[in-house]
Amino acid sequence: MAWTWTYEKADGTEAGRSSEFETRADAESWVGEAFGDLVDDGVDQVRLFDGETEIYGPMSLHAE
Repeated sequence: MAWTWTYEKADGTEAGRSSEFETRADAESWVGEAFGDLVDDGVDQVRLFDGETEIYGPMSLHAE
């Protein structure tokens, strides 16, 4: 399966999807590096998927 992130607005409206990653670790490393750019692009939260299966989320990209 391919690992991807779904981008969302604060209200849960989908705002896009990341490229595919081969492993969960690659996907999690990428979002750790890219979260600032995602916030700048208007993304408020993300969800991690393995194929079509949601693994976790929503995860806010804003400081608590």
